[in-house]
Amino acid sequence: MTLKRIHHVAYRCMDAKRTVEFYQKYLDMDFVLAISEDKVPSTGEPDPYMHLFMDAGAGNILAFFEIPNSPDMNFDPNTPDWVQHIAFKVEDEAAMMAVKEKLEADGIEVVGPTNHHIFQSIYFRDPDGHRLELAYDTATAEEMKKLHDIAPQMLIDWTKSKKTQKHAAWLHEEEFSKDSHK
Repeated sequence: MTLKRIHHVAYRCMDAKRTVEFYQKYLDMDFVLAISEDKVPSTGEPDPYMHLFMDAGAGNILAFFEIPNSPDMNFDPNTPDWVQHIAFKVEDEAAMMAVKEKLEADGIEVVGPTNHHIFQSIYFRDPDGHRLELAYDTATAEEMKKLHDIAPQMLIDWTKSKKTQKHAAWLHEEEFSKDSHK
């Protein structure tokens, strides 16, 4: 079997209309379709819902469920806030910064740009608190090959020790050495 792409990734929202409008306004996503039923197809349990599908580009769909009969939405309290996020690839720095300016003009807090060396990104939240990231690639083909080649050994070493692995420390060494000379 060969996976073709992500069919869709689904998250919860508290207001379907507000969610569609946010993703259209700030990320130019097309509202592809909506499905609303009284029963969950996979379980048959009664639970009315609105299921939204937004085009995240290249055939990838970001979906949301508004489920009004469920308790208020919450996030996993045992997972650090910065871990769970949706990252979208944009063309370049100009595209990323244009969205940043639009968000900030509407009073939405934006973190970054953040230098990950192989890409640059910004972070912000949608109306339901989902952390979003926009990123554009800056890595060379050689850097990506090097990271790809060391990934299996890093995983083995991490699994054994559960300690930070230094195999890819070169990503930030130049950045840290600049900071130490200030």
